[in-house]
Amino acid sequence: MRIAVLGAGTMGHGIAQVAATAGHDVSLRDVDDNIVQDALDAIETNLDKGVDRGKVAPETRDAALDRATGTTDLESAVDGARLVVEAVPEDRDLKRDVLSDAEAAMAGDAVLASNTSSLPVTDLAAALDDPARFVGLHFFNPVYAMELVEVVVAEQTDEETLAFAREFVDSIDKTAIEVADSPGFASSRLGVALGVEAMRMVQEGVASPRDVDDAMELGYNHPMGPLELTDVVGLDVRLDILEHLREELGERFRPPQVLKRKVNAGNLGKKTGEGFYVWQDGEVVGVAE
Repeated sequence: MRIAVLGAGTMGHGIAQVAATAGHDVSLRDVDDNIVQDALDAIETNLDKGVDRGKVAPETRDAALDRATGTTDLESAVDGARLVVEAVPEDRDLKRDVLSDAEAAMAGDAVLASNTSSLPVTDLAAALDDPARFVGLHFFNPVYAMELVEVVVAEQTDEETLAFAREFVDSIDKTAIEVADSPGFASSRLGVALGVEAMRMVQEGVASPRDVDDAMELGYNHPMGPLELTDVVGLDVRLDILEHLREELGERFRPPQVLKRKVNAGNLGKKTGEGFYVWQDGEVVGVAE
């Protein structure tokens, strides 16, 4: 099956990688040639690491790289695609614009999906001429390692589209859970609720980031603590989600000041080298001041 991924950032190239590795032909599109090339390079680097660790066969890597191509042209990206996945930043107006442009360019029987982590998919669908062919596909970072995909059902999504979405998730060796369109869906709502309380504990001096995370990793068997996970996801992403959930669900999702200060200072987590922790070469090397 041919798939188009619109947006070549962390999530976009991650989705492209897992789809190509699973045997799908993938066209990865962004607005700048350098962004596209960086994304293709990142896919190759990730697959090379998989080979080095014995998790990816060399021939699987080579076949995946052959199946993944990049472009800045929307029409060529969606040409022949059975599925088009929007993976641009978490901005309502931007997503609606990209989705509308994609719908106009793609085949009439193709399915259109958004990788939104918190925006209402029913609202995104309302910008489309044929919203029945639209669904939310919420992947998790890093896409190649995380098994879950939330299939988010808009009010307009029809049964055929829902069945197609679940079949696609199965085809890339992920596990789908089906959730109704509600603020934060299931995962984001639960995840940020834990994360925001962990941030408040640090802000109030209850415990250090490392001790808070150790409490959840060692006491509750979480593979990663909520603050380290916030660094991996991106503090700016978590702030956007919290602000949206506060508007929809109330003050319990008010972003803590410690999060706002770090975002305003440009300390966004792993991707900038500092968040609640200090990062080097993708690894935690200390706790941030």
